[in-house]
Amino acid sequence: MISDISPDISPSDVSPPEISPPDISVVCPCYNEEANVEAIAAAVIAQLEQCDVSFEYLFIDNASTDRTVEIVRAMCARDARIKLIANTRNFGQMRSPTHCIYATSGRAVIGIASDFQDPPELIPEFIRRWRAGAPIVLGTRIVEKSSWWLGLGRKIAYGFLEKFGDYSIVPHATGFGLYDRRVVDLLAGLHEPEPFFRGMLVESGYGIETVPHARAPRQRGISSNTFLRLADFALSGLAGSAKKLLRLPFLLAVVSALLAGLTVAAALLSWVLDGPAGWFWMAALIEGNAALVFLALGFMGDQVRLISERTRGTPLVVERERINFAEG
Repeated sequence: MISDISPDISPSDVSPPEISPPDISVVCPCYNEEANVEAIAAAVIAQLEQCDVSFEYLFIDNASTDRTVEIVRAMCARDARIKLIANTRNFGQMRSPTHCIYATSGRAVIGIASDFQDPPELIPEFIRRWRAGAPIVLGTRIVEKSSWWLGLGRKIAYGFLEKFGDYSIVPHATGFGLYDRRVVDLLAGLHEPEPFFRGMLVESGYGIETVPHARAPRQRGISSNTFLRLADFALSGLAGSAKKLLRLPFLLAVVSALLAGLTVAAALLSWVLDGPAGWFWMAALIEGNAALVFLALGFMGDQVRLISERTRGTPLVVERERINFAEG
């Protein structure tokens, strides 16, 4: 009898066939989205199946208090392409989605919200542009008509980021879009502990194409975003993408020093004219001291910036469980 295995190769030497990574990984962060997770997955998968791509669909749950995890577990049991990461606690709107993006294996990653405010119908256009060579494709919301104070707030916020940010952000982009694997791997290597992902996409230097779209109304459930949550997200994004702010005390030191110089000049002029120079000398002393304090704060801030750059490595989240991942 002739053996099926070559005599110089033992069965343990035969490697299992390699599994090719999927074309597309979809990342869908969720928190108390029991009313939406099944519907958003069905809508996104319907669009992907039109594009002739292999894919995986990853949910990451930020410690929901409703039935979201239970529902996604059942979806995972029915479809091996659907995967779940459940966090031990709520790690916020920046760290949790980014952690899931880094856990993907696809040749490109699509990030989409779970509440239908990002239209799944744009996915074929994202993939078309990616296939044409675009490394990053972002959906940008067409600005709706709103109150004058909200419009003013947007202008101030974007102007502030443009002035003090380390790089320009894409206006009205929320993170909904497609990112090539080389972009994802580059950003994962930064080990940013508070990742402002849409800003980091610009920081990568890769070209970005945009696809404008109207904001869709939330179909089911109630948004967990309050004003304070959104303000916290905005401040975290500013802190994570505007290290130039740490050098702002240097500018204030220069301004204070100039004011002190002008006040000294005014004091001398008042003394020559036999005026009350005492108040000018006191003001000059206060302004000079302020300049020294701001100068010291500027050096301290720059040291904090350098420490931040050199000590990246904090884990983004702590996982409680994973489902349908190759490593178990």
